[in-house]
Amino acid sequence: MTAAHGSRPWDGFRKAADEVAGSDRPTSRDVARAAGVSQATVSLVLGGKWRGRVSERTAGTVRSVAGELGYRPNAAARSLRLGRTRTALLVVPALTHEYFARVYAGAARVADAHGFGVVLYPSPEGIGPARDPFGPARAAIDGVIASSMAADALAGIADGGLPLVMLDSGPGAQDGPPTVDLAVADGIRQVVRHLVALGHRRITHLAADVDTWTFKVRARTVGEELARVAGARPATERCGLDVASARDAAVRALTAPGPRPTALLCDGDVLAAGACKGARSLGLRVPEDVSVSGFDDLELATALDPELTTVRLPAEEVGARGMAALLALLDGAPVPPVELPVELVARGSTSAAP
Repeated sequence: MTAAHGSRPWDGFRKAADEVAGSDRPTSRDVARAAGVSQATVSLVLGGKWRGRVSERTAGTVRSVAGELGYRPNAAARSLRLGRTRTALLVVPALTHEYFARVYAGAARVADAHGFGVVLYPSPEGIGPARDPFGPARAAIDGVIASSMAADALAGIADGGLPLVMLDSGPGAQDGPPTVDLAVADGIRQVVRHLVALGHRRITHLAADVDTWTFKVRARTVGEELARVAGARPATERCGLDVASARDAAVRALTAPGPRPTALLCDGDVLAAGACKGARSLGLRVPEDVSVSGFDDLELATALDPELTTVRLPAEEVGARGMAALLALLDGAPVPPVELPVELVARGSTSAAP
């Protein structure tokens, strides 16, 4: 690159160069600011691991700016940014849900086998934006695995350009982060077809009132499947992700005007537990008067009486595949999207329609 003053695109980094001219040594932060990229991008380019993650044009800009500033990587800092801290951050919506504990167990198992550690961090708002828990110390983290969250909810953590893998959050953009998803739509199809095969036509969906990919897919699939069933009379009751909200939703569904639903299809096992409570509060029997199904196959599913018909999710495998994807990403290897199969487990909470 020449030093011609007419090169307007380089004015920004020339200003930065002037600012650091008096310092002993320019830093990667100076290069990043001058080039208009993140420090992580600088590290990828100067570490030779940018291909597939940074465009050719951006890589050329970073190299040019580093040359203009006379930047030489600090060996200790460079080792941190090239994956030698051996620490991943797993962001989950909640620590209290068994599913996410299993995701963590799977991620930690694979991490341990590769000499990595996993820091578990819940989004403070449950499903909302996750604040960055490390701030300036983000350099101590090699990458982020985010479970069941929208990509834009991670702005506070991912803005630094750290490698990111999304779990159960939906297929991403072509150039977006790698994804590991569950076959959620297939799981819901299995539940609906199971209930229809038992003769149920009045099916109410107890839908989680949460604006995330997985619950949108569940709601859409229930509607699509029941639209194909002659005589089906579907309905929906929305509720929070807790037993009390699901109990109230079930009572509303079972006392609404018109013929009573014969089945309650719930977005999770916790909601199904609430639905069973709601039915019994009205003097109804499960499954003789109303069938109830869940989704997750938590320990709770077999603690209920009768045991719960539900969909088994390979939560540990989700965590394990997510960690494997992050390790591949750190090595500069291609990471194709993954979709893991799920399985209907039919138990005593569903039976033939009355």
